Amino acid sequence: MLSLSSSFSSRRKLETLVENRTIHTLNNAELNIFETHQQAQEVLLKFPDPVLASMLTGKKVMHLKGLESFDFFPGESVILPQNELMCIDFPEATATKPTQCLALAFSTDLIKSTIQILNEKSPKQEGKEWKMTDYNFHFTNDIAIQQILQRLIFIFAENHPSKDIFADSLLQELLIRIVQTESKGLHLKNAAGNCTDDRISFIIKFIKENITKHLSVEDLSGKAYMSESSFYRVFKSEMGISPNDFIIEERIKIAEEVLKRKKTSIKEAYLASGFNSFSYFCRVFKKKKNVSPSQYKAKENSLAQWVN
Repeated sequence: MLSLSSSFSSRRKLETLVENRTIHTLNNAELNIFETHQQAQEVLLKFPDPVLASMLTGKKVMHLKGLESFDFFPGESVILPQNELMCIDFPEATATKPTQCLALAFSTDLIKSTIQILNEKSPKQEGKEWKMTDYNFHFTNDIAIQQILQRLIFIFAENHPSKDIFADSLLQELLIRIVQTESKGLHLKNAAGNCTDDRISFIIKFIKENITKHLSVEDLSGKAYMSESSFYRVFKSEMGISPNDFIIEERIKIAEEVLKRKKTSIKEAYLASGFNSFSYFCRVFKKKKNVSPSQYKAKENSLAQWVN
């Protein structure tokens, strides 16, 4: 979970109980920290530049154009284009447990230069171009995005002569990871429907439908009518993950669902998820989930029993 550094916290001054704002500005970005200390509804907010809003503590209810109203929790973010109006409710904010949120506004020049680099060094399939989203995009931060945001909070707050240089490098990485996160989401959405006009989405659908079979990069690239090197590069660029890692990710998801069922065994989860070695399955599962399959099952079954 993101947190404010002590140096950042010490500089905040409470001037209003609703969306009290602390601002730190660098050459290519502006970091805003908002705190709300009482319940409030329909608070309006917008920025002249594209902005990433990410929750720190507490809960908001967001009302954004093009999206159904949603609860906004720590570990989640939303990208909004410039001059996009946010309407926000604060159902749980109190003086002792304020709601905190960061809003990171990007310069358009930085966005353009970053997207240009991405198009030059990691071009998309079939001549398509990368671009920054021009609509509201709500997503859950992965570990990498969480760590970048935490580091940026520290850099904005510190008094270092080179902090603009430090920040620009991180901001560029953050933007690339965001557009790749969006790309992955779009491919997964397309894969759930008719996606024959998009090679990567088609391959994702094929992987999901054949997850228990042997799946090699050679076979998948042939299905996509691409060379192995081109397929691997494009898949990793547009999904933010290699084909093999994506296959493992999907197999772990299946194993998790099987393990959550009360009367299933570890062996059944292994067989259902398509791993070709029980020891490899156990090793990869523990690496990805930080617990063994048996520990995961015991925890999930205990939680289900407690809830019921």
